Amino acid sequence: MKTNSFRQKRIMDLVLALILLILLCPLLLEIGFLIRILLGSPVLFSQRRPGRYGRPFTLHKFRTMRDARDARGKPLPDERRLTSFGRVLRHLSLDELPALFNVIRGEMSLVGPRPLLMQYLSRYTPEQMRRHEALPGLTGWAQVNGRNALSWGEKFALDVWYIDHRSLWLDVKIMALTIWKILKREGINQPGQATAEEFLGERE
Repeated sequence: MKTNSFRQKRIMDLVLALILLILLCPLLLEIGFLIRILLGSPVLFSQRRPGRYGRPFTLHKFRTMRDARDARGKPLPDERRLTSFGRVLRHLSLDELPALFNVIRGEMSLVGPRPLLMQYLSRYTPEQMRRHEALPGLTGWAQVNGRNALSWGEKFALDVWYIDHRSLWLDVKIMALTIWKILKREGINQPGQATAEEFLGERE
């Protein structure tokens, strides 16, 4: 993306993120209050994720899981820790709303490849690693073309396609499609998984 287009994208991100935070402030407070009552503290789930060029930042989301562990202190599988309330938040993508603060800080964009886990960096092929040439996004081309119903290989191919074709008009299209996908609740989980299964490398 050219420098001028990058600046325009940053301005669009900043303006829209601020507008959304102002409009959704009552909803954010209500969700935070319910999480505090139903799950306790902390209200937010914060985790280091790779940003543009793989530089780490702290991603913030609403907490959707209980801190339940087995007798050895190991966290239980996601499907056993994910609460019914957390499942609703995920189905409506409301758990992602705190990441708007990441957008305002310039660590994320509204549209871009989703920020995954730090340990995945060493597992990407050189072509897959190209997904980090842009800021990670709240939504992306893979999310509106199957989301978690896709295989990792399919998602990464769509991420790289976005890197090669990104534009403001494509971002607007992706945001519009994202609203439609959320309303239809498509592709939230991988088949047989409560969330997305772990990416293990090239064999995916």
